[in-house]
Amino acid sequence: MTNLEVMEELYRAFREQDYDAFLRICTPDLEWIQNDGFPRGATHRGAAAVVERVFKMFNHDWESWAFDIEQYLYPGGTIIVIGSYTGCYRLTSKSFRSPAAHVYDLCDGKVFRFRQFTDTKVIWNAMS
Repeated sequence: MTNLEVMEELYRAFREQDYDAFLRICTPDLEWIQNDGFPRGATHRGAAAVVERVFKMFNHDWESWAFDIEQYLYPGGTIIVIGSYTGCYRLTSKSFRSPAAHVYDLCDGKVFRFRQFTDTKVIWNAMS
């Protein structure tokens, strides 16, 4: 699988809640760094921890949550994904859209680090 195909599979796995596929394409010691101020955001270590503390929590807190991809940039072992988050917060029924960039570092066809950049205030506005 090329690095671009790995990214396409990662986003498919997230959309379809295929956590086994996510675990296969990430290193077990994955470092998942979310923006300061992102709801439930933190730095998570380990692919299994990301499934439990990040992905499954979206299903709990949000009526809908998506990342719409606009562009992939892939200079070598790093892939940058430009897009935007959209969602509707379950408790307020408010929706939002927030442009974002995801930066992934890969080695030997596996994701070993994720870094997130987004406007967290727009998301918090939907939650209040």
